[in-house]
Amino acid sequence: MSLDTARKVLEIEADAVRRMAERVDAQAQQAVEYLYACQGRVVVTGMGKSGLVAQKISATLSSTGTPSFFLHPAEAMHGDLGKLTRGDVLIALSYSGETDEILRLLNTVKRLGIPLISLTGNLDSTLSKASEVIIDVGIPQEACPLGLAPTASTTAQLAMGDALAMELLTLRGFKEDDFAQLHPGGNLAVQLRRVKQVMEAGEKIPCVKPTDMLSDVIYEMSKKGMGVTTVIDDEGHLVGIVSDGDVRRFLQKSGTHTLELTAAAIMSKKPITILEKELATKALNLMESFKITCLVVTDGQKHVKGIVHIHNLWTTQMF
Repeated sequence: MSLDTARKVLEIEADAVRRMAERVDAQAQQAVEYLYACQGRVVVTGMGKSGLVAQKISATLSSTGTPSFFLHPAEAMHGDLGKLTRGDVLIALSYSGETDEILRLLNTVKRLGIPLISLTGNLDSTLSKASEVIIDVGIPQEACPLGLAPTASTTAQLAMGDALAMELLTLRGFKEDDFAQLHPGGNLAVQLRRVKQVMEAGEKIPCVKPTDMLSDVIYEMSKKGMGVTTVIDDEGHLVGIVSDGDVRRFLQKSGTHTLELTAAAIMSKKPITILEKELATKALNLMESFKITCLVVTDGQKHVKGIVHIHNLWTTQMF
């Protein structure tokens, strides 16, 4: 088994995608302008394999800030045409530009004044002539050895759809927080959680003063159950942190008056901190890099806002 065919398929499809970069021209610019200005929904349609690609493009648009749905062109002829309204924009995928089920939509699309963007390989087709914007997704050859199964052509359609969606994402200023709001479930949502969402705050923050005795430090760490306590001055600024490791090391080295030591005497004066707006994954990376289990969360002015323990990250299923 040489797998020569498989390699050839990938080469042909990679070439198809490279060609799409050359098609990001004035027509693509106009398409983005129509989509960005859309007051309704971006409707994406296609039959067969192009229909499957259309569904993915629509899903990508919806998940990145552009409301969209897929319209099956055959079902449209049996009642679903009612889903189209003024203010929508229609993206139609048809490599030949002569797909009968899509051409049947044209009368309704024109009656409602819906801008039509076509992704096609035939610039002289009926669909192209009816379109406000024509994006050329034509390719020299399919990757199928028989030249029959849509392969490179659907890859080109998909790549161009992604390109338009990502351009819109950038124009809208769509950020990680926006993405997380549209993906409240699943691993992506977990990865996009902020430190503020997983940290312990308020009375749950272990806290002592620099002048507090070691016995008070041990009590506070035991009470809050994090194995550390912050050390905060009278103005509420973070001045250090004491871990159970710090306590053990002092107990091993000190004499009989160890409990008379203050928090200031044993604290680490340069604790690793993180801002509450940072991603929780950054907190995990810092813990792994410095081999620690807790991070103090501050507002950037050394005011303590919370504390995040590695257990907080475990419970959010980040692993």
